[in-house]
Amino acid sequence: MAITVVIAEDQARYRDGLETLLTHQPDFEVLRTWESARDFVRRAEESHRRGGGPPADLVLTDIEMPGMSGIEATRALKRLWPEMTVVALTVFEEPSTILEAICAGVDGYLLKTISAKELLAQLRVITSGGAPMSGGVAKTVLGLLRDHGTPKGVEPSRLSLSDREQEVLRCLVRGSSYKQVAADLSISLDTVRTHIRKLYKKLQVHSVAEAVSRAIREGLV
Repeated sequence: MAITVVIAEDQARYRDGLETLLTHQPDFEVLRTWESARDFVRRAEESHRRGGGPPADLVLTDIEMPGMSGIEATRALKRLWPEMTVVALTVFEEPSTILEAICAGVDGYLLKTISAKELLAQLRVITSGGAPMSGGVAKTVLGLLRDHGTPKGVEPSRLSLSDREQEVLRCLVRGSSYKQVAADLSISLDTVRTHIRKLYKKLQVHSVAEAVSRAIREGLV
């Protein structure tokens, strides 16, 4: 079954190019494109009030748009449908923007400078539970973790995270899929899922994005 996609992007040329690229992939189906995140969110909120489900499996959103930013749109959409996947496509590499987007709930953060081939590969990572990030962005996230120093929130020891759980959490922060975590740590996919279920319970979160967000905010890895 194809992954349904909605695109929110105010630059017509990039929006049209992205739609064309995905339309020619058998595993993606573009349902609609929007040039205004505000209009998209308003329509999504109306649908939610009527009892409608998520507008798509995957939302691709720019960060900076007139009226409402992609970060604000992500917060609004995640409040309605926490399970919906939202990926930021942007030119911004500033650590503060990346951190704000992750804390808002984005499931991936990709730079528009990546190739079409790499973009498709990263988007497909989502289907296996990954949290895709462009290489430079992943490096910035790790730098944020190092720069945070002493956690201001709950200490890892108080959460009773095991060494293995912290290793799995580090992998998630780097944007690894479940399969990549299993390969990197030389454990089975079922074991990865078990560790992630335990992480969710200990961190009191319900998604990879929430786990990564808390890990970064509180310096848990």
